[in-house]
Amino acid sequence: MKLLLASQSPRRKELLSSLGFEFDVVKIDCEEILPENIKIEDAAAYLSELKADAFRNLASDEVLLTADTVVAIDNQILGKPKDKTDAQNMLRSLSGRTHQVYTGITIKTTDKIFTETDVADVTLDQMSDEEIHYYIENYKPFDKAGSYGIQEWLGMAKITKMTGSFYTIMGLPTHIVYKILKESSLI
Repeated sequence: MKLLLASQSPRRKELLSSLGFEFDVVKIDCEEILPENIKIEDAAAYLSELKADAFRNLASDEVLLTADTVVAIDNQILGKPKDKTDAQNMLRSLSGRTHQVYTGITIKTTDKIFTETDVADVTLDQMSDEEIHYYIENYKPFDKAGSYGIQEWLGMAKITKMTGSFYTIMGLPTHIVYKILKESSLI
């Protein structure tokens, strides 16, 4: 079987490669719009399935992997920031508090579909406006849900506690991907 990763994320590419899988990267054009009343814990899986459904018809020897990550605090989903101001506001809302990171994955073949979500709790130390400005200017987190990457400066300097998988927070729950691909004999 040929594994296809439908993600432009360098982090997902790195993680899947580190798991020992060979794969091709494919692009999916999909407008990521959530239904109005969706539960926060269902949002990442919904978006992951939406991407999988938007992909062309799979060949019988292909396995498609899609993923989506959402950050949530105060019953609100923080997506990717639109601009610097949006990123600053998101990081201020996360400062000194615990939030949730949900990553949903979908693994699809011509006759099977597996979708799962993993969640992790992340606590950030207080961040000054200067630290927030430094992070945004130096790391440009505009492609990251919640405006941060755990593997960057903010993760190293400001995460005081996490419960759950580091890799889920990074954007791919590797333990789930590995289990599904191996136990289902897809790869």
